[in-house]
Amino acid sequence: MAISSAEKLGFDPADCPIRNVLDRVGDQWTLLVLEALDGQVLRFNQLSRGIADISKQMLSRTLRRMEEDGFVTRTIYAEVPPRVEYALTDLGQSLLVPMKALVAWADQNHGAIRAARGRFTG
Repeated sequence: MAISSAEKLGFDPADCPIRNVLDRVGDQWTLLVLEALDGQVLRFNQLSRGIADISKQMLSRTLRRMEEDGFVTRTIYAEVPPRVEYALTDLGQSLLVPMKALVAWADQNHGAIRAARGRFTG
């Protein structure tokens, strides 16, 4: 088996925070779910209605990944029909701080970015 140049330098790509963490939290659906759960506990259908353009399959996949990464808790209540609620963990809450800064930056610079794209393609 060949050794990559990264391995020769002692760098393990699987241990890279950019690849391992930011790839997961940087997708559009994770950020929208984080925003939706900010300060509240919601059921699946409430989340689905709040993020109108997400499919149920994608929402389910996103919530599962967020739970796996420790950003979301899922609480199942033994009722008929079963009730499932989602909430942010402390780790998920801590991610809101940099996320809100990024969202504010995007909002502030959206016009300039759209104008640059128009000049590029125009």
